Amino acid sequence: METISYQDVNSHVIDKCREGDNRAQYELYKLYSKAMFNVSMRITNDYAEAEDVLQEAFISAFKNLHTFKGEASFGSWLKRIVVNAAINAIRKRRSELVPMDERTIVDIADEQYEDDAEWKVEKVRKAIMKLPDGYRVVLSLYLLEGFDHAEVGEILGITESTSKSQYSRAKKKLLEIMKEPQFAV
Repeated sequence: METISYQDVNSHVIDKCREGDNRAQYELYKLYSKAMFNVSMRITNDYAEAEDVLQEAFISAFKNLHTFKGEASFGSWLKRIVVNAAINAIRKRRSELVPMDERTIVDIADEQYEDDAEWKVEKVRKAIMKLPDGYRVVLSLYLLEGFDHAEVGEILGITESTSKSQYSRAKKKLLEIMKEPQFAV
Protein backbone atom coordinates (compact mmCIF):
# COMPACT_ATOMS: atom_id res chain seq x y z
CA MET A 1 0.00 0.00 0.00
CA GLU A 2 1.37 3.38 -1.02
CA THR A 3 1.68 6.09 1.65
CA ILE A 4 0.26 9.41 0.53
CA SER A 5 1.95 12.50 1.87
CA TYR A 6 -0.03 15.63 2.69
CA GLN A 7 1.47 18.93 1.53
CA ASP A 8 0.91 21.31 4.42
CA VAL A 9 0.61 25.01 3.55
CA ASN A 10 2.79 25.79 6.57
CA SER A 11 5.53 23.31 5.70
CA HIS A 12 8.16 26.07 5.42
CA VAL A 13 7.40 27.17 8.99
CA ILE A 14 7.46 23.56 10.19
CA ASP A 15 10.85 23.05 8.53
CA LYS A 16 12.23 26.13 10.31
CA CYS A 17 10.85 24.82 13.62
CA ARG A 18 12.67 21.54 13.06
CA GLU A 19 15.86 23.60 12.75
CA GLY A 20 15.15 25.16 16.16
CA ASP A 21 14.03 28.60 14.92
CA ASN A 22 12.20 30.22 17.85
CA ARG A 23 10.44 32.78 15.64
CA ALA A 24 9.04 29.97 13.51
CA GLN A 25 7.82 28.21 16.64
CA TYR A 26 6.06 31.37 17.73
CA GLU A 27 4.53 31.76 14.26
CA LEU A 28 3.25 28.16 14.36
CA TYR A 29 1.89 28.81 17.85
CA LYS A 30 0.04 31.90 16.62
CA LEU A 31 -1.41 29.95 13.69
CA TYR A 32 -2.81 27.08 15.76
CA SER A 33 -3.14 28.18 19.40
CA LYS A 34 -6.69 29.53 19.28
CA ALA A 35 -8.14 26.46 17.58
CA MET A 36 -6.19 24.11 19.83
CA PHE A 37 -7.25 26.04 22.94
CA ASN A 38 -10.87 25.58 21.90
CA VAL A 39 -10.32 21.82 21.52
CA SER A 40 -8.71 21.71 24.95
CA MET A 41 -11.45 23.81 26.53
CA ARG A 42 -14.22 21.60 25.14
CA ILE A 43 -12.58 18.57 26.69
CA THR A 44 -11.34 19.92 30.04
CA ASN A 45 -14.16 22.39 30.69
CA ASP A 46 -11.75 24.52 32.72
CA TYR A 47 -10.09 27.68 31.37
CA ALA A 48 -6.86 27.47 33.36
CA GLU A 49 -6.50 23.76 32.74
CA ALA A 50 -7.15 24.28 29.02
CA GLU A 51 -4.35 26.87 28.93
CA ASP A 52 -1.99 24.45 30.69
CA VAL A 53 -2.93 21.66 28.29
CA LEU A 54 -2.30 23.97 25.34
CA GLN A 55 1.18 24.88 26.58
CA GLU A 56 2.07 21.25 27.35
CA ALA A 57 0.81 20.16 23.93
CA PHE A 58 2.91 22.74 22.08
CA ILE A 59 6.00 21.85 24.10
CA SER A 60 5.42 18.19 23.29
CA ALA A 61 4.80 18.99 19.62
CA PHE A 62 8.00 20.99 19.30
CA LYS A 63 10.01 18.28 21.08
CA ASN A 64 8.54 15.59 18.84
CA LEU A 65 8.34 17.50 15.58
CA HIS A 66 10.80 15.05 14.09
CA THR A 67 8.04 12.40 14.25
CA PHE A 68 5.67 14.49 12.10
CA LYS A 69 5.77 12.73 8.74
CA GLY A 70 3.29 14.88 6.82
CA GLU A 71 0.84 12.04 6.22
CA ALA A 72 -1.89 14.37 7.51
CA SER A 73 -2.00 18.10 8.09
CA PHE A 74 0.07 19.55 10.89
CA GLY A 75 -3.17 20.77 12.47
CA SER A 76 -4.53 17.21 12.62
CA TRP A 77 -1.30 15.93 14.12
CA LEU A 78 -1.26 18.73 16.70
CA LYS A 79 -4.95 18.24 17.50
CA ARG A 80 -4.26 14.62 18.43
CA ILE A 81 -1.52 15.78 20.82
CA VAL A 82 -3.89 18.36 22.37
CA VAL A 83 -6.69 15.80 22.74
CA ASN A 84 -4.36 13.32 24.43
CA ALA A 85 -2.99 16.03 26.75
CA ALA A 86 -6.53 17.12 27.67
CA ILE A 87 -7.59 13.54 28.35
CA ASN A 88 -4.51 13.08 30.56
CA ALA A 89 -5.40 16.27 32.45
CA ILE A 90 -8.87 14.93 33.14
CA ARG A 91 -7.39 11.63 34.30
CA LYS A 92 -5.07 13.51 36.64
CA ARG A 93 -8.14 15.04 38.23
CA ARG A 94 -9.20 11.47 38.84
CA SER A 95 -12.46 12.00 37.02
CA GLU A 96 -13.69 8.83 35.45
CA LEU A 97 -16.09 8.12 32.67
CA VAL A 98 -19.64 7.60 33.85
CA PRO A 99 -19.71 3.88 34.75
CA MET A 100 -21.70 1.64 32.47
CA ASP A 101 -21.83 -1.99 31.53
CA GLU A 102 -20.81 -3.49 28.21
CA ARG A 103 -24.28 -4.55 27.10
CA THR A 104 -25.34 -4.40 23.49
CA ILE A 105 -26.18 -0.90 22.42
CA VAL A 106 -29.78 -0.09 21.78
CA ASP A 107 -30.05 2.68 19.24
CA ILE A 108 -32.09 5.48 20.68
CA ALA A 109 -33.95 7.44 18.04
CA ASP A 110 -33.08 11.09 17.98
CA GLU A 111 -35.93 13.05 19.47
CA GLN A 112 -37.37 15.93 17.52
CA TYR A 113 -38.45 19.06 19.33
CA GLU A 114 -40.56 21.85 17.97
CA ASP A 115 -38.33 24.52 19.43
CA ASP A 116 -35.03 23.22 17.91
CA ALA A 117 -34.61 26.44 15.96
CA GLU A 118 -34.78 28.49 19.15
CA TRP A 119 -31.82 26.76 20.79
CA LYS A 120 -28.95 29.13 20.39
CA VAL A 121 -25.38 27.99 19.98
CA GLU A 122 -24.36 29.60 23.26
CA LYS A 123 -27.10 27.74 25.16
CA VAL A 124 -25.97 24.44 23.68
CA ARG A 125 -22.34 25.21 24.51
CA LYS A 126 -23.26 26.00 28.12
CA ALA A 127 -25.35 22.84 28.34
CA ILE A 128 -22.44 20.75 27.00
CA MET A 129 -20.24 22.20 29.73
CA LYS A 130 -22.74 20.95 32.33
CA LEU A 131 -22.36 17.34 31.16
CA PRO A 132 -20.35 14.96 33.36
CA ASP A 133 -16.73 14.70 32.18
CA GLY A 134 -17.15 11.28 30.57
CA TYR A 135 -20.18 12.29 28.55
CA ARG A 136 -18.69 15.66 27.59
CA VAL A 137 -15.39 14.16 26.46
CA VAL A 138 -16.99 11.49 24.26
CA LEU A 139 -19.49 13.97 22.82
CA SER A 140 -16.75 16.52 22.13
CA LEU A 141 -14.38 14.04 20.53
CA TYR A 142 -17.06 12.47 18.34
CA LEU A 143 -19.37 15.35 17.49
CA LEU A 144 -17.12 18.40 17.65
CA GLU A 145 -13.64 17.07 16.89
CA GLY A 146 -14.72 14.58 14.22
CA PHE A 147 -13.17 11.40 15.58
CA ASP A 148 -15.09 8.19 14.87
CA HIS A 149 -16.11 5.88 17.70
CA ALA A 150 -13.17 3.53 17.12
CA GLU A 151 -10.76 6.47 17.46
CA VAL A 152 -12.58 7.79 20.53
CA GLY A 153 -12.32 4.34 22.06
CA GLU A 154 -8.61 4.18 21.30
CA ILE A 155 -7.95 7.64 22.74
CA LEU A 156 -9.90 6.95 25.94
CA GLY A 157 -8.96 3.31 26.36
CA ILE A 158 -12.56 2.11 26.05
CA THR A 159 -14.31 -0.08 23.52
CA GLU A 160 -15.98 1.29 20.42
CA SER A 161 -19.35 0.14 21.75
CA THR A 162 -18.74 1.97 25.03
CA SER A 163 -17.98 5.11 23.06
CA LYS A 164 -21.24 4.74 21.16
CA SER A 165 -23.18 4.16 24.37
CA GLN A 166 -21.55 7.13 26.11
CA TYR A 167 -22.32 9.31 23.09
CA SER A 168 -25.95 8.19 23.04
CA ARG A 169 -26.31 8.82 26.75
CA ALA A 170 -24.56 12.17 26.42
CA LYS A 171 -27.07 13.28 23.79
CA LYS A 172 -29.95 12.19 25.99
CA LYS A 173 -28.48 13.99 29.03
CA LEU A 174 -27.81 17.08 26.92
CA LEU A 175 -31.48 17.19 25.91
CA GLU A 176 -32.48 16.89 29.58
CA ILE A 177 -30.18 19.78 30.48
CA MET A 178 -31.57 21.87 27.66
CA LYS A 179 -35.08 21.41 29.13
CA GLU A 180 -34.00 22.84 32.48
CA PRO A 181 -35.64 26.19 33.41
CA GLN A 182 -32.44 28.25 32.99
CA PHE A 183 -32.29 27.10 29.36
CA ALA A 184 -35.95 27.87 28.64
CA VAL A 185 -36.54 30.38 25.90
